[in-house]
Amino acid sequence: MTQHIIVVGAGVIGLTTAVQLAEAGLHVEVMAAERPQATTSAVAGALWGPWLVEPRARVLAWAAHSLTVMQELAHHAGSGVRVASGMEVSRRSYPAPDWANLLADRRPCTPDELPTGYGHGSRYSAPLVDMPLHLGYLLARLRTAGGTLTVRRLASLDQASIDPRVAIVNCSGVGARQLVPDPELFPIRGYHVVAKNPGLTEFLEADTEHATDLLAIYPHRDHVILGGTAEPDTWSLKPDDKIATAIVDRCAELEPRLTKAAIIEHRIGLRPTKPTVRLEAERSPAGNVIIHNYGHGGAGVSLAWGCAQEVTSLLSAAT
Repeated sequence: MTQHIIVVGAGVIGLTTAVQLAEAGLHVEVMAAERPQATTSAVAGALWGPWLVEPRARVLAWAAHSLTVMQELAHHAGSGVRVASGMEVSRRSYPAPDWANLLADRRPCTPDELPTGYGHGSRYSAPLVDMPLHLGYLLARLRTAGGTLTVRRLASLDQASIDPRVAIVNCSGVGARQLVPDPELFPIRGYHVVAKNPGLTEFLEADTEHATDLLAIYPHRDHVILGGTAEPDTWSLKPDDKIATAIVDRCAELEPRLTKAAIIEHRIGLRPTKPTVRLEAERSPAGNVIIHNYGHGGAGVSLAWGCAQEVTSLLSAAT
């Protein structure tokens, strides 16, 4: 396997992949336009659950491996990962998602557990991640394994290295639209409001029956992330008080303790979305092995470790 690897991108996909490679004994440099805390990953709600991402057979394998690793990380202080309990609820009945059987304790909600107006739901436990803390944890692991981070904005992947002996792993997220370039890739804007936690410990996701307006409550120790939106082809990262107020109102309707919770910040990110995740190897015109690992939409946290494992295998086979 090539000993020198450049990983492009410092979100959860890039850092997880870099950690996997560096801890396998390879020389890894992460090259990214922004530091981890400025990436889309840093603003994610980050409850494990590989919703709305293809291709399903590969996604389920990646998600299963990632779930196992994240359940282990929950035992490590400072990882930002905990296994949280909670519910997903809806007014209409839907088939269980294909990943439901990966969660051993998933069960239907009893009538007394459901919020007013919701007739269906499931209760389960899953990893919930405080993303700013988790990204810092991954970066520290990378550095401990000898990896480095360089903040550098690339105009194309060709700029990552002129040495054909260097392998490039493209984890550039929404940036891949220009770097590859890949016109199939588009953003789905996610908008979250962070509030002071009034004492919540369980997550709650509710089906709003509106494609762009989401309802999610993700509690962490001192704060709670309230979601959200899913706005296709929206590139703006500018805060919008009207959107934020609507998010808080939706969440407070189901959890009244949020009505007077102090707002800490708005978090806005661009989910890198494709019809299918791109995880494959190719060679550049200069001869570099390139492993593409992008297009995970809102499921990056749910797939990161499984995809990193496959990147390692692809690099071994290609070099």
